[in-house]
Amino acid sequence: MSSVWLIARRELVATLRSPLGFVVATSVLLIDGLLFNVFALGSGEKLSTEVITQFFWFLSGVTMIASVFISMRLLAEERQNGSITLLLTSPVKDYQVILGKFLGGYLYLALLILITIYMPMLVLVNGKVSWGHLFSGYLGMLLLGAASFSIGIFGSSLSKSQIVAVVVSAAILVSMLLLWLASKIVDAPLKDIVKYLALHEMHFRAFMTGNIHLKHIVFYLSITTFFLFLATRMLESRRWR
Repeated sequence: MSSVWLIARRELVATLRSPLGFVVATSVLLIDGLLFNVFALGSGEKLSTEVITQFFWFLSGVTMIASVFISMRLLAEERQNGSITLLLTSPVKDYQVILGKFLGGYLYLALLILITIYMPMLVLVNGKVSWGHLFSGYLGMLLLGAASFSIGIFGSSLSKSQIVAVVVSAAILVSMLLLWLASKIVDAPLKDIVKYLALHEMHFRAFMTGNIHLKHIVFYLSITTFFLFLATRMLESRRWR
């Protein structure tokens, strides 16, 4: 696993030093702050629970967008610069490359998510905060972020163009988000399957409202594993071309 951590550390440092990392971090914190103040705090009197729930709702959308932009360069840039050849000819397995890049980028995304903790803490000025609600919400955010980031990694593995990577990743994300709408127009038993595969509506709402269920954790971990597997297969196909 030393190779995985070496790649992960390289990617994390590269993201922290890159202009893209700075732009994404600034944008995430700025947009989250604005949404929190305008919609969660500034729209009339609300219970503390409602404020925290709305905070996680807005943060989830910003996190999914950020995951696409952070992950777009991880493999696409390597191919564009030609440095992917060094990785493919090194004594590192394909799954280690994918896992290392995923961990490096995801750690940066997780850092951005956890930095936002100061926002719900503002509720303490005039109200009370349930620590269990916060833990549940942030656990859900980290799981949703991991699933979204794995989709971004897969998109980045398809092309050397970062724009194409963003478009493909966004298309997959939006499609999986809209599955809950599709579930309303299909009949059982397909209805339940389509509804279960929806990335956000069914699974994240539980975390958002302070509830933790094993089935939702398993879902996000399964999605993450699935798209990392696809990205690994794509990298393997590149090796033999």
